[in-house]
Amino acid sequence: MENISQKAAFLKDDYTKLLSGISVDTPRKWGKMNAWQMIEHMAEYVRIANGRIHYDIVTPEDKVPRMQGFLASEKPFMENTPNSLMPDSPEPVRKASMQEAISDLQGELDHFFEVHQKEQGRQTANPFFGYLNYEQQVQLLYKHATHHLRQFGVSADH
Repeated sequence: MENISQKAAFLKDDYTKLLSGISVDTPRKWGKMNAWQMIEHMAEYVRIANGRIHYDIVTPEDKVPRMQGFLASEKPFMENTPNSLMPDSPEPVRKASMQEAISDLQGELDHFFEVHQKEQGRQTANPFFGYLNYEQQVQLLYKHATHHLRQFGVSADH
């Protein structure tokens, strides 16, 4: 799946449905987060993409083009990719249930698409990849989403 509109459709329509098929007890293939923690983690990253939260860019300016080159590729994130903005131990969950966390994630995804529909050409800062436009954000969200689906043994190619 290399088309941005296909990736956007997956994020809008299929991603949280696939997450609903994972239970909190589903074993992870790598990492420290359980499925519920991962879903809340993804909602935070969508909040970065939709502009609800802001982080400073931590990647040195001269390294951003290389990071954006990786982003543009179809290369997946490696297992256990380090994230300097995350604590060593997973954050405790904040939502009352995993289903509530999935609904929150879907709401953040819906807001992402609404914001970019209303503000064509909008760019949002990502702490690792720099300022990203809509297509780059979709690419990153898709890459991040499929990374965590693989973590719990789910294929996006349903």
